[in-house]
Amino acid sequence: MFQMTERQGLIVYINNFHVLRRLRRYGHIVYVSKRMRYVVLYVNRSLVEELKKKLEKLHSVTSVKPSEWPNIDPTVFRLSDVENANNQNNEE
Repeated sequence: MFQMTERQGLIVYINNFHVLRRLRRYGHIVYVSKRMRYVVLYVNRSLVEELKKKLEKLHSVTSVKPSEWPNIDPTVFRLSDVENANNQNNEE
């Protein structure tokens, strides 16, 4: 049967778009921003730390940051709801 692998997004900031061919070797490219010069790359969660070190050594890569998506609380739907709840707690 099919098993899902845990994936993690990496935000890779680049100087040159020629590095995109090399980035395909490390994971699945989901999004490329030409204006802001970053790439969203999905990799296996077990390999995140190893790949982060390897990607930072590439010539045109300026920095690599893990995506915050798995750390976001799924029960919070709107930021305004959180702000309203904090304001109510402060008033009491």
